[in-house]
Amino acid sequence: MKIVVDARHLRDFGIGTYIRNLVQALSEVDQINHYVLVCSPADEQEFAGLPDNFETVPYGRSDTDPLDHLAFPVFLRRFDAGLYHIPLNRVPLLMPRPYVVTIHDMSSLLFEEGEGGPHNVRHYRFRQGLLRADRVIAVSAATRRDVENLLGIDPEKIRLVYNAPDPAFFRQVTPETQERQRILERYQIQYPFLLYAGSIRPQKNVPRLVEAFAVAREELEKHPEYRDLRLIIIGDEITEHPSVRRAVIQSRVEPVVRFLGFVPFDTLRVFYEATTAFVFPSLYEGFGLPPLEAMATGTPVITSAVSSLPEVVGNAAMLVNPENVFDIARGIKEVLLNPELRARMSAAGRVQAARFSWETTAREVLEIYREVGRG
Repeated sequence: MKIVVDARHLRDFGIGTYIRNLVQALSEVDQINHYVLVCSPADEQEFAGLPDNFETVPYGRSDTDPLDHLAFPVFLRRFDAGLYHIPLNRVPLLMPRPYVVTIHDMSSLLFEEGEGGPHNVRHYRFRQGLLRADRVIAVSAATRRDVENLLGIDPEKIRLVYNAPDPAFFRQVTPETQERQRILERYQIQYPFLLYAGSIRPQKNVPRLVEAFAVAREELEKHPEYRDLRLIIIGDEITEHPSVRRAVIQSRVEPVVRFLGFVPFDTLRVFYEATTAFVFPSLYEGFGLPPLEAMATGTPVITSAVSSLPEVVGNAAMLVNPENVFDIARGIKEVLLNPELRARMSAAGRVQAARFSWETTAREVLEIYREVGRG
């Protein structure tokens, strides 16, 4: 069977991780089917070294371009494929069938701004892309419930297939390595810090994280180890998010909160390992990959007791109410002030993260391909 995968979002923060690792894992478990990876011209070399049953084809138009609803389906028909895989729910209206869609979350419907005509159009396109799909892959049971309940998609064609951390996060970088020292010195990290990594969209709840950090830091200002505690945020630029800027200013923590934007993979891994705790008080997650990435490096995780996060982190994380600043601060203080708890969370987190693997994900996705192919 010839399978075409839309790989244009390879550089995205979460979806790019999904595409990169799924393709790599498929290349290791499937030497029979032929894969065509449609990617942006700049990303062709990212797939170098794959087996002979994989080929890359450049395509320059973004899926945010309104003409893509026509141009991309016309482009795809040249391959005469047995199956197409769209790895996020942005499906062209004229998408050829059969196709499979991976849905990572429902945030674009639940947290989008605006109402009326534009909202209704987005909702229609979102639902239509799933209604016409031959199979829908949901990355968590929580996301599966949302797809069923909010969009009325037939549960018979929804399949639950978990994501997994990038395997590189399980390879430890010891404190003595030159690589780790060089990265921390480059960013002038000489103090204990809490870490957040991810986008700064509204559902990520970053303003409350900043406020909770301010509360915890004030209560720890005389602590011998944490009196110079900092918060480091890796992800979007703060200039694009005025609510986060206001939270920093109103909480009076400008000197001790750092926004680093996006960083290279190896740098992110070092930050995960060097932080005292990873804090992720998101209001909604389709899966919640960053907490698992932190767990894979042995870092204690403080995260929300809502959405898919309890399903993903199990009993290995400190769960908090993401709508309560003081409960987030409580979780931070409990983890920081209890070395034995941190040690237990570190060990349990590694075990929990290891329960998810891209090999398992790839085999389950491959079975869905075969199921659709037989149909």
